[in-house]
Amino acid sequence: MPKHEKNDVELIRTWTLSPAATLGSAVRAKGILQELQSRVPAASKRSLALDGSDIVLAMPASDKAVFNAAAAVVAKAMEDVETLPVIPREIEDILTIKPGERRRWLADGRLPSAGTRTVRLNGRARRITFHVFDPKVVEDLLDRGAVDEWREQDAEAKAENRRKAAYTAKLTRSLKKGKTIKAESIEGSDEGSRTGLVGWEEFGRDGLLR
Repeated sequence: MPKHEKNDVELIRTWTLSPAATLGSAVRAKGILQELQSRVPAASKRSLALDGSDIVLAMPASDKAVFNAAAAVVAKAMEDVETLPVIPREIEDILTIKPGERRRWLADGRLPSAGTRTVRLNGRARRITFHVFDPKVVEDLLDRGAVDEWREQDAEAKAENRRKAAYTAKLTRSLKKGKTIKAESIEGSDEGSRTGLVGWEEFGRDGLLR
């Protein structure tokens, strides 16, 4: 076979992501690919791709040494790929929740954090820190339908808060109205004060109005 034809022959190796690894999420599968790409040598990064639920490493036959090095890294990482922390965009896709729900449930403790992770944005000096989640915990939340339960709890709490706010507003209006009535009663009991006449009390005691 001519030399140039040999160079066209690709070296290929495939690893299949298990359901326990992806948790049924294409976003999670892509996140795993990106994690694997960050671990292989920079020259091999673009040779690693995602095909459905398969991680595929493909290189020209002439890059056998580089291929073997990258394959060894990926094979090692695949041993514990199911334990990789779940990042925010992944958990939102897995549980079908909104960013606001994730932040609220994280803040009140219903969504337990497995720690934080700091990364640098591509092409930027700025770093961001975010919470990550234990895949086993996420799987449990998914299996028992915890999100539906939490949404129902939130709806009930919201309705209760509205009732309390309405009651507080009504009570405030009643107190203000009561103060006005009391003030008018006090003013009405003092005829002198109401009329502004000096000596009105003495005038009444002398019986001059009888």
